Amino acid sequence: MNKNKIILGGALIGAVTGLVAAILLTRRAEKTERETAITSGEGLKLGVLIIGLLRAISSLGDD
Repeated sequence: MNKNKIILGGALIGAVTGLVAAILLTRRAEKTERETAITSGEGLKLGVLIIGLLRAISSLGDD
């Protein structure tokens, strides 16, 4: 597969994922009638999850 197509596909997937995350975050804020801010603990958890996801993606195909 063409390298540019893979990069473009990954960028589109990332943008859609970010959009969905922002929608979920604003919905949660509306339900709880609070600000949209993420606490430092939530940010840390999210960062660890994203690093784990990227490590899993980078190891795909390693058998």
